[in-house]
Amino acid sequence: MQCVLRLSPHPTFRRCFCRCSAPDISQYREAFGRRMTIAGIKPHHRIALGVSGGPDSMALCVLTAGWKLSGFNGKTESSGFIEGLVAIIVDHRLRAESTEEAILVRDRVNKMGIMCQIENCDWSHGRPKHGHVQEAAREMRYQIFQDVCVKQHIGVLLIAHHADDQVELLILRLSRNSGVLGLSCMAFISQLFPLPLGGSENSDGILLVRPMLEFNKDDMYNICQGANQDWVEDPTNQSPLYTRNRIRASLRSFSSDHFQLESHRLISACRLVRAYVETVCLKMIKDSVTIMELGYAVIDLVKLMPSCIDDLCLSRYAAWILQFISQRHRPIRGHTSQMLLDYIRNFPCKTSLTVAGCYLSPAPQSKGTKLLICCSVDSLQSSKMGLSLMYSSGDRSLLHNEIHQIIADAKSYSDQFFLEASDVSLMHANSSVSVLTEARRRNLISDSTLKFISLLQAEENEKFSSKGVESDPDLRHKVKCAGAPSISILPGQTCFFMNRFLVTWRIHGHVEGDGYSLEGIQDQSCQICRVEPDMTFQVRCMVEADWLFLGNILKNQVSKDVGAYADTSINGLIKTAEKKMEHFRFIHWSAQSALKVLKSIPLPARKGLPVLVTSEGLLVSIPSIGFSVCPLLEAVSVFKPKVPLGGGYSSYI
Repeated sequence: MQCVLRLSPHPTFRRCFCRCSAPDISQYREAFGRRMTIAGIKPHHRIALGVSGGPDSMALCVLTAGWKLSGFNGKTESSGFIEGLVAIIVDHRLRAESTEEAILVRDRVNKMGIMCQIENCDWSHGRPKHGHVQEAAREMRYQIFQDVCVKQHIGVLLIAHHADDQVELLILRLSRNSGVLGLSCMAFISQLFPLPLGGSENSDGILLVRPMLEFNKDDMYNICQGANQDWVEDPTNQSPLYTRNRIRASLRSFSSDHFQLESHRLISACRLVRAYVETVCLKMIKDSVTIMELGYAVIDLVKLMPSCIDDLCLSRYAAWILQFISQRHRPIRGHTSQMLLDYIRNFPCKTSLTVAGCYLSPAPQSKGTKLLICCSVDSLQSSKMGLSLMYSSGDRSLLHNEIHQIIADAKSYSDQFFLEASDVSLMHANSSVSVLTEARRRNLISDSTLKFISLLQAEENEKFSSKGVESDPDLRHKVKCAGAPSISILPGQTCFFMNRFLVTWRIHGHVEGDGYSLEGIQDQSCQICRVEPDMTFQVRCMVEADWLFLGNILKNQVSKDVGAYADTSINGLIKTAEKKMEHFRFIHWSAQSALKVLKSIPLPARKGLPVLVTSEGLLVSIPSIGFSVCPLLEAVSVFKPKVPLGGGYSSYI
């Protein structure tokens, strides 16, 4: 069989048109259907496809469209498109011909009966630097995928990664000296967690599913040919400037079917280890960890018994907790990981440690038998923050139920594969060298495969050491730091502060309480203080001066001499007059109640709490402990981390 390529007027833009006898793709359709069943996904579910126009994503379109139509008995929307299926093309605008290519691909996908839309990248902060183009484009692409899914209430995103991509990633991670968990490569199912819109408690994120991992690159071409479907080739995929391109070229030149088979055997062994370790860690967390509603964790070291736990399980357990509390989802490796293990195993705990965006210390009154894990604001500097928009809660509730059911169905399948430690062959391999050595000892790979992998590993390791880090496609959850940790918020808006707290505020028209009764005027501005409905507050982390301020309020007892109160650190926020006694009584009560709550919060945990201040920096509210300077002001703060403990559901089956 031969495929005829016709070049476009653009010399770097290849359009591929297959003109060959079409192979039978029924076996691919059956295999695809099985993978979707294993993932818990059914044809009536709303699905998005990440599409580039290459053979991989076009093959994904072919199989998904056929699977949807088969399950729906040919059901389509009035527009003629398949119901509940959307393809997303991201025009990165990094090549002159990218827009023309995107339009071409959109038209092809539309002809397949799939509603297809083009989303453009906005490089408002400048185009990515040379050498980091693929990494920046990948980050932008996945962010756009998530944005579209959220706006259209889609809970499932399909990506066309395949078996050859897994082998490329294996070599890439070996060159980074990844351990056995990293060498498990890309998950079959994982979750992405966009900013929670409107503060919904029912946020299950978006399921990222890779249903093509059983197929190789040749299969992608076969599927396209079998469906008589054209594709495009991105010329940047041939550039030797990028690590994955070099690895791909080397594999293409030297690897054999035997090498591919053994590589996937190695990946499968690593995936078994990961599945076992994560199952053990979930049980350890359930038995020994308490997550407090104010954003910190307490580990019961007596229940944990860290001295009896394998390094691999304990390091994963600790990493999950620290990543959850800090919401900084970077791998904890090398010296940092070992330092963390040594600290946890030093029982009873007597010292403190700042590591991976968290502050660890003995829990108060525990005599070192419990460990406190708090977000270290100083070490994080600032996390990515944003304002949430409001949405229809009914639509989101239905989506939550749908995702919840998909995960439950997927678990019902994966739970059949119960693993014991004896079933896991590479459990104690803690580096890439030890993984390869143990794999060879157990005859998972041959000498020839070991030699070829080691050669590729050495070549890329040398380039990696000299040129720096290039990310891989399984890094999901990135946190960017810039500037002071604060964000502006208007009344009614929901602020997602440091990826940890949902914060909102508004003004009531009338409030009554013990010893006070206050009303707002028609525009709901407070008659006594300067809090108004059109004000913009800043949200920042709590500092020592904030709880000292509460103490100063109590030192100035409410009396006829209200002028003395105005001379405290409230700095003129309240106008002094006898008629404002009720307002001061409220503030005194609010500070007194807040201090009672604050005394129960460990000092390190206080520094991660959000507070509201004016543009001049004057304290207005500490919503986590119920303090406010105005009884008409209602501020709410809820600890709702962007990414849940353990990173959400994933499957490596």
